[in-house]
Amino acid sequence: MTAVGCVVLVGGGPGDPELITARGSALLNKADVVVTDRLAPRGLLDDLAEGVEIIDVGKHPGHHPVPQHEINRIIVDRALQGRRVVRLKGGDPFVFGRGQEEVEACEAACVPVEVVPGVTSAIAVPAAVGIPLTARGVAAAFTVATGHQDLGEMPGRGEHTLVLLMGVGGLSTHAAVLVSRGRSADTPVAIIEDGFGPRQRVTIGTLGTIAAIAASAGVRNPAVIVIGDVVNLYRRNTA
Repeated sequence: MTAVGCVVLVGGGPGDPELITARGSALLNKADVVVTDRLAPRGLLDDLAEGVEIIDVGKHPGHHPVPQHEINRIIVDRALQGRRVVRLKGGDPFVFGRGQEEVEACEAACVPVEVVPGVTSAIAVPAAVGIPLTARGVAAAFTVATGHQDLGEMPGRGEHTLVLLMGVGGLSTHAAVLVSRGRSADTPVAIIEDGFGPRQRVTIGTLGTIAAIAASAGVRNPAVIVIGDVVNLYRRNTA
C-alpha cells in the first residue's frame, strides 16, 4: 500500500523570488509536485530538481480554466499517490487565496497539510514604492478588500486606508460608491501595477479622477490600489 504523501500551502510572497520565506523555499525545493498560481514567484520553478511535476492552475481576471474544486482534487490526488505536494501561491495562502478550502479538502481526505504564510502583496506592494498603510498622524488603521466586494460598508475617513485587490476592472464603480458613501472626491488614490515585476508602475489620482487617469494610462492587472491620505506620502517622497 502506498504511503500517503503531504500537501504544503506555500505563500510565495508578492512576486519577487527573494521574498518567499526561508521555510517556503526549503519545502518548495523538496517537492515532488508543484501546483502553481499565476502570481506565484515562478522564477523559483526554474531551479527545481529534474522530474518535479509542475501543474499550472493559474487564474486570470474573468478566466478560471481550472476551477477550485479541480485544484482541490489535484493536490489531494497527488498526495494520495505518496508524493510531496507544494501548492505555490502568490502572497499569503489565507489572504484571498482560498487556502482554507484547500486545507479542508486535504483534511477530508486524511492528507497531512501544512500552511506556510507568505508576505501579502496588499502590504508589500505599497511598501515597495514608499507608501505605508499606516503612519503616525496620517492613518492608524487599514482595510483590505477585493474588487468583488461592496465597498459601501468600508470605513469612510481618509485616515483609514483602504487597500483594494483585483479592483482595476471596476475602478470607476468603486470610486463612485466610495464617494457616495462619504469619502471625499479629493481622497488620494495610488495604483501600483505589477509590484516587484518588470513593469512596476504607479499611477496617482483622486477618487474623483482616478478612473479617467487609469483608463488613459492603460492601467491593468495585477495591481494594488491604495485609497487614503497615506498616498500623499508617496507624493512627498518622489517630489
